Amino acid sequence: MKLALLLSGLVAGCLHFSAFAAEPTQPVPDVNVLVTDKVIANLREIILDDVIQISVKAQNSRRGSIEQARVDELDKEWRAETKSTGKQPLIARTLSNPASAQLLRIQARSLGLYSEMFVMDAKGLNVGQSSITSDYWQGDEAKFQKTFPVGPSAIFIDEPEWHEETGTWRVQVNMTIPDGKDGGPIGAATFEINLTELQRRMNV
Repeated sequence: MKLALLLSGLVAGCLHFSAFAAEPTQPVPDVNVLVTDKVIANLREIILDDVIQISVKAQNSRRGSIEQARVDELDKEWRAETKSTGKQPLIARTLSNPASAQLLRIQARSLGLYSEMFVMDAKGLNVGQSSITSDYWQGDEAKFQKTFPVGPSAIFIDEPEWHEETGTWRVQVNMTIPDGKDGGPIGAATFEINLTELQRRMNV
């Protein structure tokens, strides 16, 4: 009985410690102050890049008419591959394409400012990304629903989240990708910004 009580106490203590450890050690940065017009302009430059534009348009041409059932199949395939220790053909194809290479290059050059970035086609399917996302289809999420269907200039900034592993605040800035030629919407993009690093650079 005493052993059971001791174990119970240890478990409770560990849970309490875990909960305590997960608490942010820094106050929430003011997104309205940090995510300035200049920051948004820099993100727009990325989505207007020729590699991104060509890649999104090409996937729209290739998959623009697929049914939702096929979208679900692709998403299911992707999710399964993220948990697999074997071959990951869909993930491998996506991460090795020009759009992903370009995004990874931009993220690396940001020196910690961007922690993740990915672009989607008109269906909400991933076109290119700097790292493996948990799913392949974003069409049922706010990052897509509050941008692409809204219009070519739509921006949706999510709530900041504390990243315990790195001890930093992060926020996802989502926007519609407009056609660089006619301005119409062709896809959407998500940029995860390290707010803690941005705050340090802005000295605010």
